[in-house]
Amino acid sequence: MFSLDGRYALVFNGELYNYKELRSQLTKEGYTFKTGTDTEVVLYSMIHWGDEAPRRFRGMFAFVFYDIETGEFFIARDFFGIKPFYWCHWEGGLAFASEVGPLLMLPGVSTESSPQATYDYLLVGASDRGQQSLYKDLRFLPAASYARVNPEDGINDSIDPQRYWEISLNRKTSTNFNQAVDRVRELFLESVALHMRSDVPVGAALSGGIDSSAIVCAMRHLYPSQEIHTFSFIAENENISEEPWIDIVNSHANCISHKVRATKQGLVDDLDDLIKTQGEPFGSTSIYAQYSVFREAKAQGIKVILDGQGADEMLGGYVYYQGSRLATLISSLRLLDAYRFWTASSIWPDRGKKSLGVMAANELLPDSLRWLARKILSKGVPPKWVSEYWLKEHKIECRPNLSRVNSGGDKLRSRLYEHLTNSSVPHLLRYADRNSMRFSIESRVPFLHVDLVEYLFSLPEEYLISNDGCSKHVFREAMRGIVPDSILDRQDKIGFATPEKDWLLKMDDWVQELFTFAEQVDCFEKSELEKEWCEVVHGKADFNFRCWRWLNFLAWEKEKFSS
Repeated sequence: MFSLDGRYALVFNGELYNYKELRSQLTKEGYTFKTGTDTEVVLYSMIHWGDEAPRRFRGMFAFVFYDIETGEFFIARDFFGIKPFYWCHWEGGLAFASEVGPLLMLPGVSTESSPQATYDYLLVGASDRGQQSLYKDLRFLPAASYARVNPEDGINDSIDPQRYWEISLNRKTSTNFNQAVDRVRELFLESVALHMRSDVPVGAALSGGIDSSAIVCAMRHLYPSQEIHTFSFIAENENISEEPWIDIVNSHANCISHKVRATKQGLVDDLDDLIKTQGEPFGSTSIYAQYSVFREAKAQGIKVILDGQGADEMLGGYVYYQGSRLATLISSLRLLDAYRFWTASSIWPDRGKKSLGVMAANELLPDSLRWLARKILSKGVPPKWVSEYWLKEHKIECRPNLSRVNSGGDKLRSRLYEHLTNSSVPHLLRYADRNSMRFSIESRVPFLHVDLVEYLFSLPEEYLISNDGCSKHVFREAMRGIVPDSILDRQDKIGFATPEKDWLLKMDDWVQELFTFAEQVDCFEKSELEKEWCEVVHGKADFNFRCWRWLNFLAWEKEKFSS
């Protein structure tokens, strides 16, 4: 889109939820609008506010703003990196895109993987860190960042991003718990209302957990008469199926329910397309469940889906955050409180005093001792299935940084920040963007609302995880009267789980085909890979995400090799 005077141009990917409010402000400043789009609002916001514009936006975006007169490009990405922003050098200069495919087709751009990024992914599942993608020649602009690029100054080897927003870990609110409950409810409902602005049908992904249930029930609370479609993955294994909880929410909110039952055969049939869709290796087969949900949404004519990504990383939803909370109490020398928390929390499902102690120790130990602990637990670094020659040839750092943020004694706050900004959430957002775009679905994430995130990070840790080990404490109470109590009082957590082990163990032909191909992939020791897989199959070694990382990486390399 070009400005009326022809001086400025904008290439924009995303959605601005507060465009009406910004448009009103700009109109008062004398700007004239020719369309009703949020794209035009982004364009004139950049002209009027310049560098300050992205901080005013509420939504998801990746854009390039070009001043034809000066020749300068301004590039920016949204607060949480919901929309991707890749860039690379090629024979003709500098290129930008929100997906890897077009960039890899440019002359001079390699499809080879980055050796260090490959190792980090295979070892701990790390990706989307810093600016290096898994492709050697592709970089990405970090979330909440912008940069200025002027080709007349010469194209450098790097782009120097500047942060336009940062979560403050030092900001602390003194509000009492009941006031916090009221404010969280207000901010969450405000975010859901903004995310429902659309001129096309809006639905929701519903897992049956607290987060997705809260979104669906908030939609009904805000819009009592609106038709709401929900889309749910139903696991075949009753032990990980959340269908009863899904039914409770659909009944309570009077929704039109659509259920997807992904199978092992379905995964086999769709795997090639899924790998092409993702463009890079992904974390687990739960991504296939998400892929199937978005496909069903498209079949039902729903264009926008609200999703619960980010809530666990803001509210302390995963079990290991209990260890972070315990570590805070210990490091603050509140030893009696630590003992009481340790005892109370261990009563909840999937926890125990021993596991809580191990998780707390992981937070308190320095990096050197954490790596030693991995070795003692027989988690060799580097693993035997990684080629020693390859490691030396590429000068791989075999102990990648175990990221942690120093927030004083607040270990929980630091861990949540790390997962929200550098690891868990960036990965999940990338997977969701690829899957949703594959089926032309706009995936929106109401929990990742700047005002809500800033407020939650200012609260005392005991508001997030209570003194008796209740996770998402303040949010559960904020949703009372909107979400059924049976959902809010759930003590278990399943999420988008698939029977991954059962599926992979029954896909022997596919697995063996990939292990044969491993001879052509330099980073693997094929014999050690097969040996460890055999131990997993016969129950002599644990099955975990490393198995999927091997297979997914090999399938990704094989797809590149054959194309």
